[in-house]
Amino acid sequence: MEIKGKIVELLPEKSGESANGTWRKQEYILETDSQYPKKVCFMAWGEKIDQFAINRGEDLVVSVDLESREYNGRWYTDVKAWKISRDNIQDYSQPPSQTNKDETRDFEPPLDEDIPF
Repeated sequence: MEIKGKIVELLPEKSGESANGTWRKQEYILETDSQYPKKVCFMAWGEKIDQFAINRGEDLVVSVDLESREYNGRWYTDVKAWKISRDNIQDYSQPPSQTNKDETRDFEPPLDEDIPF
């Protein structure tokens, strides 16, 4: 799943020890750029924190995995980032004819249609 928006807050990094060793996580608040903006809290774990190097105010497309788990009769949902895109952030709400003409697009016409030339 992908979520597009602007980073409006970086929460403090957390770390600790578990049976599997040392762990680190950082949470970020992203505000979507839709007609009715929503705020989404997502997290990055371990080396992804340094790899992503997310800053406040950045426009991003965040690829996330959603996972829920039960603990003592309550359910908790994690939104874990596995990929961040900064370059070529495109407004997919616009029809292709109104996008930048310098952008390349993969397009193959259907084989069963007649080509007019």
